[in-house]
Amino acid sequence: MMAYIARRLLLMIPTLFGIMLINFVVMQFLPGGPVEQVIAQITGTAVDVTARYGGGSSAEVGGNEGNRTTQAGESGSINAKYRGAQGLDPELLADLERQFGLDKPAHERFFTMLGNYLRFDFGESFFRDRPVVDLVIEKLPVSITLGLWTMLLSYLISIPLGIAKAVRDGTRFDVWSSAIVIVGNAIPGFLFAVFLIVLFAGGSFWDIFPLRGLTSDNWEELSWPARIVDYFWHITLPILALAIGGFATLTMLTKNSFLDEIGKQYVVTARAKGLSERRVLYGHVFRNAMLIVIAGFPGAFIGVFFTGSLLIEAIFSLDGLGLLGFEAVLNRDYPIVLGTLYVFTLMGLVIQLVGDLTYTLIDPRIDFESREV
Repeated sequence: MMAYIARRLLLMIPTLFGIMLINFVVMQFLPGGPVEQVIAQITGTAVDVTARYGGGSSAEVGGNEGNRTTQAGESGSINAKYRGAQGLDPELLADLERQFGLDKPAHERFFTMLGNYLRFDFGESFFRDRPVVDLVIEKLPVSITLGLWTMLLSYLISIPLGIAKAVRDGTRFDVWSSAIVIVGNAIPGFLFAVFLIVLFAGGSFWDIFPLRGLTSDNWEELSWPARIVDYFWHITLPILALAIGGFATLTMLTKNSFLDEIGKQYVVTARAKGLSERRVLYGHVFRNAMLIVIAGFPGAFIGVFFTGSLLIEAIFSLDGLGLLGFEAVLNRDYPIVLGTLYVFTLMGLVIQLVGDLTYTLIDPRIDFESREV
């Protein structure tokens, strides 16, 4: 087992390197880098929110700025690199490049970045003037809340429901529960969130749940029991909105896995020996059927815990990692984008390894030593 773990840990190095390299290269070709962002602010051509969401190109937003004639002696190689840089001092553009660390060759910047990342030094945000680590830690409570409670709720509902559907396959219970699952799978989480707001958050019917934040403004003044109640009062609607799609997928996965195992020969043999249905189901079938459910756990954990849901965070005014990453991409805030990508990828690889090792807890017959990575 230790040899397998060592091989997997060593495999993480080229995997992490490749992911970071691909994303770094892609970001070099994206238009509208940090220097262009500053130029747009200086020249008054900064793209507003409407334009960012499809309201037009930078030339349209900039009005007549892009039509200005470049003055003699101010157009050089630096000006040519940036759209909208006409009329700006080349020394200013060079200073901007040095400020953002873009004056060095790309390969040198990449390996310098990797060296810093190995020490978990992710630098400072270009436009927030704060360390990336501090920003991530500040947003983590929201992502932890959304991820953990959504996963817990999904698994608590999906696994018992999936088992019950497999045992009662073809009955009325299976048909009606399947209809609910299909509806849940078809409704996007953000649309369900809007429905919950209209119904329970003062939209058109009841005003039961709050619409903003994880806690109330007077949370510090509340007693501990009142704080717990206030916390769950705030997260109820966002968690329900996030869990609707995940619960449907996991329920069908659990049901199909159990149905596949119930039809195998060892189940027939166990029944022929006179074992009760409960003993057959939970003593034999459960162990094998849950393997495929566990296999999907790391992916679900990363998907919900780290990325969360941008739309859910926006709808319920939750300032989490989803919004942080989205705004960083829009602003070309490379330290935030690449720093969070590094952390999430590293933790995702570790959690994937943990998920594989969890197989041995469910079925000790699995031997990773005999497998090739």
